[in-house]
Amino acid sequence: MELRRFAAVGDFLDAAGAFLVGREAEHNLMFGVSATLRETPEAYSGPPYLAVVVDGDDDGARVVAAAIQTPPFRLILSEVDDPAAVRLIAADVRHRGLPGVLGPVEPARAFVEAWTELGGPAATHQMSERSYRLTKVRPPRPVAGRVRVATDDDRPLVRDWVEAFMREAFGDADLDEVGAVTDRWLARRGRTMYLWDDDGPVSMTGVGGPTPNGIRIGPVYTPPAARGRGYASALVAAVSQAELDAGRRFCFLFTDLANPTSNHIYQAIGYEPVRDIDAYGFEPA
Repeated sequence: MELRRFAAVGDFLDAAGAFLVGREAEHNLMFGVSATLRETPEAYSGPPYLAVVVDGDDDGARVVAAAIQTPPFRLILSEVDDPAAVRLIAADVRHRGLPGVLGPVEPARAFVEAWTELGGPAATHQMSERSYRLTKVRPPRPVAGRVRVATDDDRPLVRDWVEAFMREAFGDADLDEVGAVTDRWLARRGRTMYLWDDDGPVSMTGVGGPTPNGIRIGPVYTPPAARGRGYASALVAAVSQAELDAGRRFCFLFTDLANPTSNHIYQAIGYEPVRDIDAYGFEPA
């Protein structure tokens, strides 16, 4: 078994692509990050870590795991076909100064165990998420308003909602990062932000992170005063249907398992659970 690193995302996908697309829904985040590396590499603060673990010799080698880390974010783990691969990855990134790891429940747990055994900083479980896949939209109940693309004129509102989403989802928000994220969404390079408008914007969602046959929906945010009226359901259903109509076979999204409301509303419009994912944070070395 051998770990192979890559400097370029194209080379990484050449090596890992068939392995990743075999479970495309499970690997939608990894595909999405790869797309961002191609479209807007300035979104990250340093060179990425791109690696696969292969089993066998050159002629018959098969990929059994993959990993990506784009500073300053957590390491992302793929599905893992041989548990021994996780320790190879943990050993290879031991001195990279990782802020954490995110991946399917079992590989993420195995990584944390290997990380700890190798002397890595203490790990804390921070979030449990679930990935969903949609192939057919189940229309929600009608609500007033319509969907539209967010424009530069919407920047103050989008910025405020991006910040509010980050604070709700992650407990904090770096204001410089909020501005940069907002600018990337509004630049529409590989991603688009949409608003539901009912005599003014009442909900927002993004569409980006394409995979070979699909695309990811999110973030989704509705300000507290407008919640409970069906706006988010209508918006997510509308943009998901538009992506299917444009030729995508799937749409994907992530939810926080601690939020039963979002898990319910997405399933109600046709999103089906795919995989549970755990996120861990590491103490500074």
